[in-house]
Parts: sequence; C-alpha cells; structure tokens
Amino acid sequence: MIENYFNYFTEIEEHFQQTRGTGLFLLSPLDWALIETWKNAGIPLEAVLRGIDVAFEKWRSRPARARIHMVNSLAYCAQAVMEEAQAMARTKPASKKDVKPPFEIEAVREFIERNAAALRGAGQVATAESIEALDIEALYHDLEQLEQRLTSIEEKLIANLRTSASDEALFEARRALDLDLKPYRGKMSAEQLSMLEKQFLERRLLESAKLPRLSLFYL
Repeated sequence: MIENYFNYFTEIEEHFQQTRGTGLFLLSPLDWALIETWKNAGIPLEAVLRGIDVAFEKWRSRPARARIHMVNSLAYCAQAVMEEAQAMARTKPASKKDVKPPFEIEAVREFIERNAAALRGAGQVATAESIEALDIEALYHDLEQLEQRLTSIEEKLIANLRTSASDEALFEARRALDLDLKPYRGKMSAEQLSMLEKQFLERRLLESAKLPRLSLFYL
C-alpha cells in the first residue's frame, strides 16, 4: 500500500467507518484530535489501519453478550495502533519513492488565500500576512517543507489563543475531554493522554475562535 501522506485523516476516517460497518458514523472531536496526535507522532498510516483491524477483530471475537455496546470511538483502537506502529518500527523500512503531489498548485494557492481571508476577518492580520508571505511556487516542489512552515505558523497562532483564553474556557474544554475519554483511559499511556489532551484543546481553541486549520491535511 502506497501511503498518501496528505490523505491521512480521510483514509483513517473511511477505514474506521468501513470496519465498523456504518458508513454514516461521524467521528467525534476526540477522534479527530487522536488522529492528529498519531500524525504528529509520525505513526504510519498503515499502522493505524492495521490497528483498527486488529481492535475490531478482537472485539468481534468476544461472546455476543460482551458486544452489547458498539465501538463508538477510535480511542478503542489506540492500544492496537501503538502496538502495530511498534511492530512496523522493528522491521526494515521500505525505500521511499518519488510521489506526485496529491493536489495541483492552484489548489494550494486557493487554500492559502482562503485561510488568509478568514484570518483577516477574525482579526488575525499578522498570521494572515505570514502565510501570504510563503513562496508557494518554490515550496510546491517540497510540500513537506511547506507543511512544516504552515504548522509552525499555526502553532504560534494557537499559543496566542491559549494565552488569551479565559480560565473558564480552558476548564470547559478539559471537562469535555475528560468526559469523552473516560471509557478509554486504560488503553493509553500517560504520554499518549498528554498528547491527546494537547491536540483536543488546540482544536477547541481554533474552533471557538472560528479560525481555519492551516495544515495541508485540511486542504
């Protein structure tokens, strides 16, 4: 399987839905934060997909009385995903091949322009100017570097949002996370939980401020 780096979110969403057997199932904010945690940790797409398969195979092997409650979150698969990632890390990595950019340069330009307009509309002029200053023509041939630059700009934006957020807003976000995560805490390490909390809170801050995600993963 050739991994399309920028289809990471979509591939995982669709695979989870198909494996669960309910195509209309919508992932929760917790699920999206967990995917982003995996992406940032460099967990290969193949490891995530295998982990989902393993977790569901284990669930379906249980007696019927133990399958009363359906799997309703990717968090159920977290432990299996990490085990698959560790197994892949022990094997020799396959040689990388040159892959054609997954989207046209015009799509990238439109993405940048759309986000810049949204940022200006929300009063984030400095951030808008930062992404407008990127040399898309040159960076299009090195999308990994473009992604790194966009991520760096977004991290600075999030840091500013966190500083200006009220204690009450942060408390409510953490309470929502604790409620969603409670059934799955036993499946994650302390490090995983810490990373997931960080991603969940960052997504909540951006959504509350009605600001766009700058990463090419959202193109």
